[in-house]
Amino acid sequence: MHPPKLETFDLAAKTNVDPKGIVREVEEYRLTESGLYMARPVPGRPQFHYLESWILPGLSLRVNDFWFSPGHERDQDFYLDVVTVTVDGDVWRVKDLYIDLVLKEKQRLDVIDTDELIAAVKLGLISDDEAEHALTSTYAAVDGLAANGYELGRWLSTMELSWRRH
Repeated sequence: MHPPKLETFDLAAKTNVDPKGIVREVEEYRLTESGLYMARPVPGRPQFHYLESWILPGLSLRVNDFWFSPGHERDQDFYLDVVTVTVDGDVWRVKDLYIDLVLKEKQRLDVIDTDELIAAVKLGLISDDEAEHALTSTYAAVDGLAANGYELGRWLSTMELSWRRH
């Protein structure tokens, strides 16, 4: 069992420190009232070559669009991480709370890695309060997406989120 993944987004430096501690250059950061948008290439990963993310503190979500490489495509449109977000000036820190949601637009939403959340609590890697927060955020996302026909844009329409390829 791994500790929670931690990631740093430095707007001033235009960098993203990934969970392995590797500093990645960011092509675009965009800050809005709803959250932070990031777009960057993903060198060295055969599965996907580009990543767009919206970090939405009010929903405790990081919404990702992975640009999969040929032969590595997955039956998903968006991958949502349940997270906590702290902001200190130009630096955003994201802590992954294990649960993920895999969205196939207008079709389905799969909740995965609940077993990892339970194991992390048992091992003391996250607190009971963090686990409760993760579950509450997950339920809210499931309810919101289901009520909007599993359409991310429709659910988050008041946030005016934009993507490079969606």
